[in-house]
Amino acid sequence: MKFIILGCGSSMGVPRADGFYGNCDPKNKKNYRTRCSAVFLCKNLNILFDSSPDLRTQLINNKIKSIDKVFYSHMHADQTHGINDLRVFFIKNKKPIDVYADDATRKYLLKNFSYCFKSSSKEYPSILKLNKVKKVFKMNYSSEKISIRSIKVEHGNVNSICYIINKKLAYISDVSKIYKKDYKYFKNLKYLIIDCLWYRNHPSHLNLDQSLEFIKKFSPKKAVLTNLHSDLDYKQLKKKLNKNITPAYDGMSLNL
Repeated sequence: MKFIILGCGSSMGVPRADGFYGNCDPKNKKNYRTRCSAVFLCKNLNILFDSSPDLRTQLINNKIKSIDKVFYSHMHADQTHGINDLRVFFIKNKKPIDVYADDATRKYLLKNFSYCFKSSSKEYPSILKLNKVKKVFKMNYSSEKISIRSIKVEHGNVNSICYIINKKLAYISDVSKIYKKDYKYFKNLKYLIIDCLWYRNHPSHLNLDQSLEFIKKFSPKKAVLTNLHSDLDYKQLKKKLNKNITPAYDGMSLNL
């Protein structure tokens, strides 16, 4: 089982569309960041977390040939607007792909991408099946048992969902507050992948100091900082971190 961070950049990516790298050294490939998506790979099952606007490039770069299910964290554009790139997997599988999201995200997807969920003609059938996210998903594929817990967190003025896989890895790319009642689910994980936008405060994201506070509370074996803004140069940021904490980079692979 592998978990791949397909993209670790903030909403405009690094560099931005105008080529601006900010504080990031353009010579370091780990500073080239597409928008946040991730994929969990099993022997017979590939689960995508969010469909960023850069999804097509991400899947090609990581040689991902199939997507079986999609779990959305929230409705923002940098997490959803690559949804059309899922069409190829409907064509390959000959059946709609199961998509899971909370109520607000489901409404957003139906309103803005209705063609993905409702057939307009034989030539353009629905490619996705929209499902309500559950607290815990349990799946058995071949000899593999998979458990995915969804936990609601705050992301500024909207809710976002953190996903915890097999009680080993938490993926929480967009968050400003984690509720104390849920702290127990984050303790002693193998991997904690957590939002870390920049050094300053932000109303919808954690900054570096806040991310490090949560890492200290939860004590994962390894922590990975994601959703990185152009303020954060990979090499400079890494110098500030303990050995068990690292900045994410596009294509980063974690073994489960």
